[in-house]
Amino acid sequence: MTLAHWMILVAALLPYLCTAAAKAGAPGFDNASPRDWQARLTGWRQRADWAQRNHFEAFPAFAAAVILAEMAGAAPGRVNALAVAFVLLRLAYTGAYLANRPALRSLCFALGFACVIWLFALAL
Repeated sequence: MTLAHWMILVAALLPYLCTAAAKAGAPGFDNASPRDWQARLTGWRQRADWAQRNHFEAFPAFAAAVILAEMAGAAPGRVNALAVAFVLLRLAYTGAYLANRPALRSLCFALGFACVIWLFALAL
């Protein structure tokens, strides 16, 4: 497995880490009705829930871009570097989201999205 493949795995786990953060130790968590409970979250827990939703949205394009770039024979070092950069930017995105820093969060999102576009471009 390449480093980029490991980054796909890490990116797949990011939403679950965010949802665990939102739920861990939270008062009144109801596993029988988790979506209703999540809809009532506030503060950093609400932002952790929103971050996990965005991670799920960003994941498919990232995974596809890595796989296509590798299938096209793109330079492995470049694919690995972009995959690592994407994951690091997504971690920074999560931190910015939890800290309620929207401008930084948007910058991290945009740079991560640029990594995905670059990976697709490598597949051309």
